[in-house]
Amino acid sequence: MTKKTIRSLAVAGLVLALAGCGSTGSTVSTSSVASGASAEKQDVRFPDAGSAWLKGGTFIDVEQLRRIGRGMTKNQVRELISYPHFGEGLFGPKEWDYLFNFRTGKGDEFVTCQYKVVFKDGVSDAMYWKEPACADFLKPKVTEVVRAAVPAAPERFKLAADALFAFDKSGTADMLPAGRKQLDELASQLKGRYKRLDNITVIGHTDRLGASGYNQRLSVARAATVRDYLVAQGLPQGALRAHGVGESQPVVQCADSLGRPELIACLQPNRRVELEVSGER
Repeated sequence: MTKKTIRSLAVAGLVLALAGCGSTGSTVSTSSVASGASAEKQDVRFPDAGSAWLKGGTFIDVEQLRRIGRGMTKNQVRELISYPHFGEGLFGPKEWDYLFNFRTGKGDEFVTCQYKVVFKDGVSDAMYWKEPACADFLKPKVTEVVRAAVPAAPERFKLAADALFAFDKSGTADMLPAGRKQLDELASQLKGRYKRLDNITVIGHTDRLGASGYNQRLSVARAATVRDYLVAQGLPQGALRAHGVGESQPVVQCADSLGRPELIACLQPNRRVELEVSGER
């Protein structure tokens, strides 16, 4: 017997063996996952997974698998996902079957899926999964984009100092009933509006009457009194800060030609306490 004869017999035996391996399996009703294919289900035969020559399947490059579509030659399919894993026969097979492994994301766990490419007139025409859920592994993973929270602009409150304190006074004992009521309501409002208070800045202001040094100390003292009062009403001490700017930030200008009572009344908006509040609402 010649070597050529022996080789021919070996090839023939291999063909028969492969054909025999492809003879077992099961039929499932499923739809082609090819783009543009009909959603109508068809009876599709899949070989028994144990008959694959590539035992255990292979971990497929998902990006390559996503590129499989209709109208591709066998060479083009093979370039993307390699040779079929079952014995469909060596001469003119119309179906290529594969075993693909996919990681589940739970440690080393993976699942094995059977995939079929059906050829018609020499090009790919339909693709099937034995288990339809396997197609989900080809869906692009949605990465949740966590956007950095944009801090909201501080909320501002303005309180008239003349309503808070007796004229030219700054202590807790000098606070007027109307002023205490304003601060009580403000504290309640902030506690109800904010889940978390990060910063409460109390800023004292005065008018320009008197020496600038005295006005600076008065503005600081009034801001500190308001801060301490709000702490007593239950606002977080760590979030509260107080400082004064004296007469440096007026909101109105008044002529010196006015009589003193009229000038005091005109400058009233400059005598104030402001709060800047920030936190999570």
